[in-house]
Amino acid sequence: MKIWLRNHLLACCILALSLAVGGMAYAETPAAPAQPAAAPAPPATAELREAAAKAPTPADLAKGDPGGTLTGNIADITVTDAKAGPTMADAGNQIGQNKIAINFVWTLVCGFLVMFMQAGFAMVESGLTLVKNANHTYMMNFFVYGCGLLAYWVLGFAIQMGGAAGNANLGGLYPLASEHTISLFGKTWGIFGETGYFLAGHAYDVGVMVIFLFQMVFMDTALTIVTGACAERWKFITFSVTSIIMGALTYPLFANWAWGGGWLSQLGANLGLSHGYADFAGSGVVHSVGGLTALAVCLIVGPRIGKYNRDGSANPIIGHDISAVLIGCFILAFGWFGFNPGSTLGASSNGNLRIATVAVATMLAGCTGTFGAILYMWISKGKPDASMSGNGLLAGLVAITAPSGFVSAPNAAIIGLVAGVLVCVSVYFVENVLKVDDPVGAISVHGANGLWGVLAVGLFADGTSNYGGSWNGVPGSVTGLFYGDAGQLAAQLVGISTLLGVVFTLSFAINMALEYVVGHRVSAETELNGLDIPEMGQLGYPEFVFRPEMAYSKAA
Repeated sequence: MKIWLRNHLLACCILALSLAVGGMAYAETPAAPAQPAAAPAPPATAELREAAAKAPTPADLAKGDPGGTLTGNIADITVTDAKAGPTMADAGNQIGQNKIAINFVWTLVCGFLVMFMQAGFAMVESGLTLVKNANHTYMMNFFVYGCGLLAYWVLGFAIQMGGAAGNANLGGLYPLASEHTISLFGKTWGIFGETGYFLAGHAYDVGVMVIFLFQMVFMDTALTIVTGACAERWKFITFSVTSIIMGALTYPLFANWAWGGGWLSQLGANLGLSHGYADFAGSGVVHSVGGLTALAVCLIVGPRIGKYNRDGSANPIIGHDISAVLIGCFILAFGWFGFNPGSTLGASSNGNLRIATVAVATMLAGCTGTFGAILYMWISKGKPDASMSGNGLLAGLVAITAPSGFVSAPNAAIIGLVAGVLVCVSVYFVENVLKVDDPVGAISVHGANGLWGVLAVGLFADGTSNYGGSWNGVPGSVTGLFYGDAGQLAAQLVGISTLLGVVFTLSFAINMALEYVVGHRVSAETELNGLDIPEMGQLGYPEFVFRPEMAYSKAA
């Protein structure tokens, strides 16, 4: 009994000692800091989460939403943490992406419209030429797309847009950040871009792809202008080579100077000439470049057989399908709603709601251009010539292309009216004074009226546009002479001089070299028989029975 009692007392003592030592050790060890209470969510975030909790559930949406009041709500915001719910950062990112997405879609859809203009050009040019050349004319309009696209993808885009980074509408385009420059008069001047060849490397970028597509279809429009002026006597092989060179070099070079951060756009920042050369959608960049290249090639190729008599007087050569011409003009007018309003490169933010004004200005100028041409021909010839009426529509559209983003509706109507008269006068001048044979009037429609459109910016821009608060890096809005800024007119005149002095000269030199290497013109026999069989191997209208062209046979 004593032994049992002694053992239990010893166990109790050991237990008590252990508890005492453990308690002291616990007392000497500092307690772990208490975890701070979770910070309350910012009021805005809390409000977002509260709204998310009240958002329509899948069960609600499963019942249908005929009024569209439930579809598209806070539950559709992409969140970084599904458990935490939407935050202000999530909402801000969604807003920014929506802005860029709107601008992407707008620019792409407008680019698709401009691409469809190719069909309009094909109908106008083929309709204004002889039926024996219809297939050849259509094929030039078809294949110019492939030639231009290939050349622009490989080289032209990089030359034009390689240094064009900074466009806030399309996410910045920051991969396009290399422009070859020179230093002159203590200033840095852009000459050509150096980034974006093959759309490879850093150019593999969603924003770059958008601007490539949009600028590519503009380039292709310029190339197509030449095919109409040189129709019915131009070798298909030489046309192809010319188109590739134009898409790779001559067009992108001037486009860089005007739109890609080049020296014409820097005339304002470097020399104080207002906002520098301003060409909203391409009267100069697209249409004058195309029209002046057409003039250069036509001078080398020469007139069609039978166009001029020995005394120098001109003979009319009537196209085979006026209905195709007028339908083609309507297609082009429709596509122009992509051409001009699309040149905002966005529909959201940065003053882009002006797309409505640009669209109406485009429509009005086409209308008054038609009136101008019809009235001029009616008064001077006694009849409202159909083909010239179509050219009047196109002339008004060409002329408003550069100023469309800067002018009011009444001024747009004036610009178009002048263009409608100018195209008639220019066609007569080109044909009877310059002795240049242009079957479709492309030199007058695009060349002469492209220059008029460039000049019109320096006269009629009213200073009310606001594209992000600046243009060409110069704060404020583009304003012309009639609204108090003579500097803008000076910048436009520099652009016109560059088009005439550099673009025309370069195009003439390149095509003269091609004349010696390949030759531009088909043989007289091929021209008299029609280009469809000799050049294309197939008639455009095989069911037609052709009659001998007596005037052409005598001329041969």
